[in-house]
Amino acid sequence: MIACLAPTAPPIGPILFLDDIVDGQLQLSALFIAPKGQDLPPIELETGPVSLEELADYPNHKIWVARFRRPSNQPSSYSWGNNTYQLAANFTADLNIAYVSCNGEEHGDLEREDLERNTMWKRLADLHKEHPVSLLLHGGDQIYADEATDGHPLSEDWPDELPTDPSREDLDDLFLHLRQRFFERYAFLYSAPDFAYLAARVPSVMQWDDHDICDGWGSLRRSRTYSPVGQTLFTAAREAFLTFQAAAREGHLPSRFADPRGHHMGWHIQVGDLRILTPDLRGQRTRREIMGPSGWAMMESAADAPFHGHTFMMSSVPLLGPRLSILEAIMVAIPSMQKYEDDLRDQWQSRAHRDSWRRMLNLALRMCEPPGQDLTILSGEIHLATRATLRLSTSAELHQLVASGITHRPPPAAWARMLGALSWLGEDPLPDHPVRIRKIPGQQFRYVAERNFLTLHRVRGQWSSRWHFESTGPSPALAL
Repeated sequence: MIACLAPTAPPIGPILFLDDIVDGQLQLSALFIAPKGQDLPPIELETGPVSLEELADYPNHKIWVARFRRPSNQPSSYSWGNNTYQLAANFTADLNIAYVSCNGEEHGDLEREDLERNTMWKRLADLHKEHPVSLLLHGGDQIYADEATDGHPLSEDWPDELPTDPSREDLDDLFLHLRQRFFERYAFLYSAPDFAYLAARVPSVMQWDDHDICDGWGSLRRSRTYSPVGQTLFTAAREAFLTFQAAAREGHLPSRFADPRGHHMGWHIQVGDLRILTPDLRGQRTRREIMGPSGWAMMESAADAPFHGHTFMMSSVPLLGPRLSILEAIMVAIPSMQKYEDDLRDQWQSRAHRDSWRRMLNLALRMCEPPGQDLTILSGEIHLATRATLRLSTSAELHQLVASGITHRPPPAAWARMLGALSWLGEDPLPDHPVRIRKIPGQQFRYVAERNFLTLHRVRGQWSSRWHFESTGPSPALAL
């Protein structure tokens, strides 16, 4: 048994989430995971106690949540148990935000040593102690659920082999199996000491990606994703996303989400001259479409909405990237490489998504070209760090910052060099708006094969970014 899940283990939490910012108030949720039978005290504010309510029930544990408000224009705090947690919650002044992605690995993640696995979480926790972070953006693959399908006869060989006609009873049993496996992964991650230190003091907002469901979800063949086993897997992953990445339940999404029905999980937060815009690139994805009609409607609305300030758009898969058609053609032609087809089909630059890619790029242009509006893309997913630019009509450039991953170990340096060589070809999906892969300040190559995270800084109204690398340390600042 995972130690944090033992019946006598202390509760996990508080894990703080930002539900929204409304009328100068942070609407917060504090999540707790506790063995059944343990009594949890309330959240304490200067205005009085805030009781916990049950959010979800598991065989040996319950998930609890407390919802409360704190001002968004000044530092504040809250207390729970014997601890008081300080919040750097002044969103009207100078501001530090952190961006992370890829918090795990495909195989054996639950067996990794904490000191090795969470090195960069410790780095971020230490940084917060010196330069407090106000908000933590999670850009996808918060968990790696690839092994959740192991151990059940219906899903043991997912996605290569599937039962032809599983019974309703067997599918119900599979759902319970998957539900428990998702729970175990979230509990393991949320109990890590350095993550827990940050999560109690810095509210999080999260965007899911494929490994939060399974490797390649949405890019797998329809015979897999629309099979009874595939739909059971998606249902379990979606419930876990709502519980553990949004502190929410079906039919009761926080107000930042664009669709209260949850047909897609896109959301946005706006406070003063800062907007964070996060489309759902997984919940409605198919092999031909990255988003469904309601997801596109959210983005069209955001592009048309009057806004004066800086928008950070989270794209779990990089929106600006190198030309991939050559790699796709090679992989289709070589049978031994065809197993990697889904990895390339995940990308905006895939031949299958060319029209969708152009559509999203045009929306980005509409958001950043009017006077007084700036846009920066934040991405993860590729287990490397890099940056890219898109030329605007004004001869200025739209920046994309890629930080990946916080715990996933990097691929071989040779892969990073190959992508760097491919980037020399350039890419021009829109006339007069070329995409170019750029070097991160202080780095020799375009792609950096080190674990990393990103910080964003607003000082006297001006934004800059800085990468933090496992071996080479923080990069020089990049003005945005």
